[in-house]
Amino acid sequence: MGITTYTAGRILKGQLQNQTGEETVMTMDTFPYVGLAKTYSVDFQIPDSAATATAYLCGVKTNLNTVGVSAAARNGVCKSQKGNEVTSILKWAKDAGKSVGIVTTTRVQHATPAATYAHSASRKWYSDADMPASAKRDGCTDIASQLLNNTDIDVIIGGGRKYMTPKGTLDPEYPRDLASRGQRQDTRNLIKEWLKMKMGKVARYVWNRKDFDAVDPKTTDYLMALFEPGDLRFDVERDPRMDPSIVETTEKAIRILRKNPKGFFLLVEGGRIDQGHHSGRGSMALHETVAFDNAIAKGLQLTNEEETLTVVTADHSHPFTMNGYPFRGNSILGKAPTWALDVLPYTTLMYGNGPGYNVTTGKRPDIRRVDTKTKDYVQLSAVPMESDTHSGEDVAVLARGPMAHLFQGVHEQHYIAHAVAYSACVGRDQRHCQGSPPTPQPTSAEHTTEHTTSSNRSGALTLKAGGAFGSAVAALLSALLVAMLH
Repeated sequence: MGITTYTAGRILKGQLQNQTGEETVMTMDTFPYVGLAKTYSVDFQIPDSAATATAYLCGVKTNLNTVGVSAAARNGVCKSQKGNEVTSILKWAKDAGKSVGIVTTTRVQHATPAATYAHSASRKWYSDADMPASAKRDGCTDIASQLLNNTDIDVIIGGGRKYMTPKGTLDPEYPRDLASRGQRQDTRNLIKEWLKMKMGKVARYVWNRKDFDAVDPKTTDYLMALFEPGDLRFDVERDPRMDPSIVETTEKAIRILRKNPKGFFLLVEGGRIDQGHHSGRGSMALHETVAFDNAIAKGLQLTNEEETLTVVTADHSHPFTMNGYPFRGNSILGKAPTWALDVLPYTTLMYGNGPGYNVTTGKRPDIRRVDTKTKDYVQLSAVPMESDTHSGEDVAVLARGPMAHLFQGVHEQHYIAHAVAYSACVGRDQRHCQGSPPTPQPTSAEHTTEHTTSSNRSGALTLKAGGAFGSAVAALLSALLVAMLH
C-alpha cells in the first residue's frame, strides 16, 4: 500500500459514505507517529513481498523471492538456505510466552504470513508439489509443512486449503473444481496432522462462516480457519454467508489471543490490496484498502492503547498514480474533467505498467461511454505487462501506543522488527527491560536477526495492509499497508 493507495483509499472511503471524500479521516490517519521505510532488497532496487516481509518481520534484508532467510541464501537454491535461516518477531514473541497469530486475506502460505514462520529459498514452494526434485533431495521442506513444524502458532486465519491436503482431495466448498483439489504429493493431510498435534487442547479447524461463528474465543486455545483453496475472495466479491470479513477475522483472532496474561502478537495482512493492483483494477485495490482500515479500527477498539503498540505499514508500493485536475468530490474512480492532447478523456487513477495498456494504431481507447467505476474496470497503463510490477518508493509507517515514537523518521525497513521487539521486550537482548542500559552487540547476521529489546510495559499488534501483543501488545498493520502494503 503506497501513498497513492493510501490517499485514494481515504477518498473512496468517504465517497462510499456520500461525502466528497478528500476530507475523510481514516482510522490510519489518527496514528500520531509517522515515518517512512526504505523497501529495497539486498539484490534489487524494487523488491517483492517475500524480501520485504522478511525485513520488517525478521529484522534482516534479504534477496528477492526468498523468505525467512538471510541474503546468504539464493533464490531457488535449496542448499544455500541451510544455516542462513532467520527467525521472526512472531517467534520471538512466542518464545517470550506470548500468544501469536496471523490473519491474512491471501493464502496463509503466501509471502507475508510465511515470513513469520517459514524459511525457504523460494517463496513459491507452497506445497511439496511446487518444489523441484533437487530441493526435496537436498532436504528442503515446503512452506505449508513448516506452518505446522516451525512455531506453535495459536491462530491461523486465511486461505490455502489445497496446499494442506493430498493430491486429488475434494475441496469441501468446490468439490467439482479440479483446481481447488488438494495438491500434496506426499499424501500428508496437514489439517488432520495439526488437529492431532493439538490433542489435549481446545483446537478448532473451520472452513466456513457457520463453523467460524460457532468458535467461542473464551474456550478456544487454537484456531485454524482456511476459507478458500487459495487466496480469499476480494471483499466486494465475498459471499458473507460463507466467508467472514477481515474485520471479523481480526476480531476473532484478538479475542482468542488476548486471554494470555503475558500478551500476544498478531500480524494482520490486507494482502489482496496488492493483488488488485497487479491486475490493474484500482477499484478492487481501494475497496480492499477500505476493508483493511476498518480492520484497524476493530483492532484498536479491542485493545488498550496504553499497553498495545499498533504499527501499520506496507511491504512495498505499486506504480499507481493519481493525476489530472479532477474537481473536489469527483469520483476517485472516475475521469478527469479535461481531455488529453489526443482529444480523449482519461481516468484520475492510472498505472505506470500493467495489463491496462491499450494502444492500437497509435490511439488510446475512447472511454467517454465506459463506466470506469465498476469493480472490474482495468485502468490504463503506460507500458504493457501481464501483471503490474511493484514500485520502489518509501512506504509509510504509522504507529500508536507505547514506544510509538520509535517509528518516526526515515528508516531501513528491517528496523521495524527491532523497534517492535524493543517495545515489547522480546528477543535476545532484554537488559533494558530490567533497568540496565543495553550495550553494543556483535553485528553478525545471526545475532542481528535475534537482537530485540523493548519495554516490558508494551506488546505488539501488527497490521500489515498486514499483529498484536496483548497485556504488552504490539500491532504491525501492514496489509500490506504491506498488502497495500504488498
